[in-house]
Amino acid sequence: MPGIPKVFGRLLEAVTEPDFLASLNDSLFRLLVGYPTACLLGGLLGLLAGLFRGFAVYLRSLIAILQSIPPITWIPFLIILIGFGNAPIITVIIIASFFPMALSVMNATEGVVRTHLEVAKVLGATKGQLLKKVYLPETLPAFITGAQVAFGNAWRSLIASEMVGGAATGLGFSIRFAGEVAQMGDVLLYIVIIGTIAILFDLVVLEGLKRRLLKWRYVGGGSEA
Repeated sequence: MPGIPKVFGRLLEAVTEPDFLASLNDSLFRLLVGYPTACLLGGLLGLLAGLFRGFAVYLRSLIAILQSIPPITWIPFLIILIGFGNAPIITVIIIASFFPMALSVMNATEGVVRTHLEVAKVLGATKGQLLKKVYLPETLPAFITGAQVAFGNAWRSLIASEMVGGAATGLGFSIRFAGEVAQMGDVLLYIVIIGTIAILFDLVVLEGLKRRLLKWRYVGGGSEA
C-alpha cells in the first residue's frame, strides 16, 4: 500500500499528464451540463408544485419514485436506449440531483408566510410581483440548500456511472482501470482528487453563490445573522 507522500508525489506528476487532464475535462463537462440542468428543472417544477397543489401531488409521486431507485441502476437501461458516451451519464446526473432540489423548493414555497402574501395583496401586488417580491426571496435559501444537496448526489452519480461502464473516459473510469491493473497508488490518487474537487466546488462555488445571493444573512465579517 503506497504511503501518503508517494500519493501526493504521484499527484504532481498526474496533473501534467494528457490522459489525466482529458479524464478530468470529460468528468467536469458532464457535471457542468447535468447538474445545472437538474437545478433549473428542480427549482422551476418545485416552485410550480408549491403554487399549485394539484401538480404537487404528481411531483411528489415522481420524487418518491426517483428517491427509491439508486440512480446508478438507470445506466444499463440508458445505454441500451441512447448508447454509450456522455448522454447516459448526464441523464443519471440529472435524475440523481433533480429530486433534492425540487423537494426543497416545493416545501419552501408551500411554507411561505401567509401574512406576507396577504400584506402584499393589500398593497396591490400583482401575481407577478408576488412571485418576484415574496415567493422568490423566501424560497431562495431552500434553493441554495437544495443545490448543495443536489451537488453531492450529482458528483457521486457521475463517478459511479463512469465506473460501471457508462463511458470509456472520466475520473470514474480512470479509478476503475487503476483498480483492475492493481495500481493502488493511482486508485488512492483519484480518490484524493475526487474528494478535493468536491470540497473546492462546495467552498468556492456553492458557498460563494450562497453568500452572494443571501448576503443579507451575513454581517460583520461573514457571520450569519
